[in-house]
Amino acid sequence: MPIASRENKSSARRILAIDIGGTGLKAALVDTRGRFLTERLKVMTPKLPYPKHVVSALIELVAPLKKYDHISIGFPGYVRDGTVFTAPNLDTKAWAGFPLARTIAKKLGKPTRLNNDADVQGLAVIRGKGLELVCTLGTGFGTAWFRDGELMPHLELAHMPIHHKDDFDAYIGEREREKIGDKEWNKRVKKLIPVLATVMNYDHLFIGGGNSRRIRFKLPNNVTLVSNDAGMEGSAFVWHPKGPRKVRR
Repeated sequence: MPIASRENKSSARRILAIDIGGTGLKAALVDTRGRFLTERLKVMTPKLPYPKHVVSALIELVAPLKKYDHISIGFPGYVRDGTVFTAPNLDTKAWAGFPLARTIAKKLGKPTRLNNDADVQGLAVIRGKGLELVCTLGTGFGTAWFRDGELMPHLELAHMPIHHKDDFDAYIGEREREKIGDKEWNKRVKKLIPVLATVMNYDHLFIGGGNSRRIRFKLPNNVTLVSNDAGMEGSAFVWHPKGPRKVRR
């Protein structure tokens, strides 16, 4: 399913926002502006994060949330047309080819869109001008790439080599942070920013995800930290691409 539609109007008014992470599952209702209508509900991701276990946990998690008309799912991996292709921090072998959007739509009875979690977060924070890169620091490393507010084809930068045999996920992911500590982790993130600037030539970089709160160094003027809540706020703009942030022409 596409991240956005060419249509100017959408019937979505109360959107069930689901954010799947390597360590936690979150859900809440948001309105067309991305404002929360309910509290944020959260549970730990199942220890065996296979599709059937995650889907069961999600159905139980969202049970208290009522009267929504559309569903948006942010997923930590490469997805297309409602289907998961990769899930590096869950289990790609178990998830590859799983029709997550269709499965959730069938169980909950509402139209459902599935998108990469960084793409969803980006829809909530971008300004809609120039080249904007969104990076999420969490269990792994996520990215979303926008040009004048338009979401570009998804790039899995997380799996590009950055240091010896380590890719971005291995170099600054949560497992490595726990191993090396916050001080060394900050050094690595600080080193990463100019690399991204050189490779991507972005006008602005937004950094979110749960571990963004651990950053302790001064950021360049064209780099902004954003709330981790944006991962669910952006669910509104999955269904309302011409919303109040005017990120679409």
